[in-house]
Amino acid sequence: MTDLEIFYELKKCVLEHYQNSYPYFNGSWKSFSSQDILNLIDDIQFKTKQSVSEKWIYTHLKPEINEKLPRKDMLDILSVYVGKSGWDEFKFIDNSNNNTNSNPKKKFGILILIFGVLIIGFVIWKVTSNPNQKIELQNSFTKDSVAKEDVKAFVLEDTVEKPIDIQSPTLNLEKGTKVVIKSPFYKEKVITISQNEPLSRVELNPNDYAMMLKAFMKSDIKDWQTRKEQLNKILSDNLEVMVMLENDLGAEYFNKAEFAQKVIIPSTSLKKLKIVEIQQEKNNKISFLRLTQE
Repeated sequence: MTDLEIFYELKKCVLEHYQNSYPYFNGSWKSFSSQDILNLIDDIQFKTKQSVSEKWIYTHLKPEINEKLPRKDMLDILSVYVGKSGWDEFKFIDNSNNNTNSNPKKKFGILILIFGVLIIGFVIWKVTSNPNQKIELQNSFTKDSVAKEDVKAFVLEDTVEKPIDIQSPTLNLEKGTKVVIKSPFYKEKVITISQNEPLSRVELNPNDYAMMLKAFMKSDIKDWQTRKEQLNKILSDNLEVMVMLENDLGAEYFNKAEFAQKVIIPSTSLKKLKIVEIQQEKNNKISFLRLTQE
């Protein structure tokens, strides 16, 4: 393949990675709007620490046909955005894939090898693993799996909480063991291990206000007035927010008005914040937040 043909493949990869960040986009470069371009610029800067201009995107990415190859430094930025070290690696991998596709017998042999490895791996897993111990967590309403980093699990030993990894295949819990599941986004739940009814899946009830706040912080919502009104409903007037700084440099403090202003107008820095602790009043309004920088 020529470098220009490989550049077309890079454009496809960039579009696919953009759709991963903005799932609601379901179009092509031809239908790429000015807002999509701004979103892409922000996403590239966040993931590569480099920047591209609107003019460059209009000139090189939106056209269906490119007459010449862009500068290598810009190709490097896009290659890093799609997960490669640079343009040279992207070209090498793309050419390697094409060489593999051009040899059907070799490709078939590789598939047979992969299939055999999977079969052997499955047999080993069935022999060595204990499926009755590993516990999967899911949202009780959506049935989606709960991200491991969003929860913490503890074993209760005489009122003392000992942290454990409930998704570890080597986990060995005795009958009668009480496990506490905690998360800023889900209501606390206590489960008891029973040998007669082994646990494999546990459903957690979401903390609705915490879920709303998480969505506000991670998504791009264009209706700022609606966002402002909804924030006012879920945040207590006495809200205190502590943002823990990196490198153990301390913390920043925000009140309700200051924090709401940050959330109403989302930024790259806001998306990098992670909720690690939430406290709520009796009416469920959020009164305290502790955030860390990812």
